[in-house]
Amino acid sequence: MAFNSMMTDTVDLIKKSGEVRQGIKASVQARGIYIVGVPDGLLIEPEDLVRRRMSNGAEETFLVVDPGFHEKFGGIPASYQMKVRKLGLPEAQRAIQHLTVNMNGHAARFNNQSVDNSTNVVTVNTSVFNHLQNLRAEIQKAALKPDEKNAALEIVDAIEDQIDSGKPKKSIMTALLASLPAIDSVTSIGKNIYDALHAAGQI
Repeated sequence: MAFNSMMTDTVDLIKKSGEVRQGIKASVQARGIYIVGVPDGLLIEPEDLVRRRMSNGAEETFLVVDPGFHEKFGGIPASYQMKVRKLGLPEAQRAIQHLTVNMNGHAARFNNQSVDNSTNVVTVNTSVFNHLQNLRAEIQKAALKPDEKNAALEIVDAIEDQIDSGKPKKSIMTALLASLPAIDSVTSIGKNIYDALHAAGQI
């Protein structure tokens, strides 16, 4: 079918439980992943991970923000139109390890010939991601002019890009956070983002 011909990528779904489902045909875009013709039993939920292995040996990992499931309609099969966030390599590795560790409970630890200190870092990264989502929501509902709102959302995107790099620069993060609209709720969330990154030793 025409829809199937568009699914040129193969991805693995890594569930929050640690369960992995491999070999799913998909179309991977910058901020969206599309699966048309959903395989039986394929349940995708927020905070699941989608991993794409490419023919050149490279690998990408995405965090699911919104699964975007759509039921079958007419000749269009059931589909996922996922909103995702691409993770930087260090963040992806920590996120995958975090899912594996949590298979045995909240306080579980997994050591592979080393002391595992990743769980607290992953918790912070998840917290930062939630703060970013809250920040966007606060800006969307703020009494700002459309151009001011768009400019503020672009700043949030720049903040997220810094975090995704795995090595956010303190000076840049400080400048970006200071550029956000002077609204109490926005300022408070910005401080939470900075404090979480600082506590994790990332800035």
